[in-house]
Amino acid sequence: MWEPRPSLATSAESWLLAGGPHHTVLSKAIGTQEFRDLADILRTELVVIDADTAVPGLQQELRWSAACHRLAARL
Repeated sequence: MWEPRPSLATSAESWLLAGGPHHTVLSKAIGTQEFRDLADILRTELVVIDADTAVPGLQQELRWSAACHRLAARL
């Protein structure tokens, strides 16, 4: 069963900030590192919501990621 971490409120707010239901992956079969590796291979963004997630930090991470993608699109 899925357990929201670090709390239901933080994980729900983070999930919505990161794109919500149409951008979600949950797996108990493989770990976070495998998803990180896949994201690196595919050159795509990966947002991990876990026990260490704090909303202000996640918001900043998403802002930097969006800026990086906008800059890369211009190159």
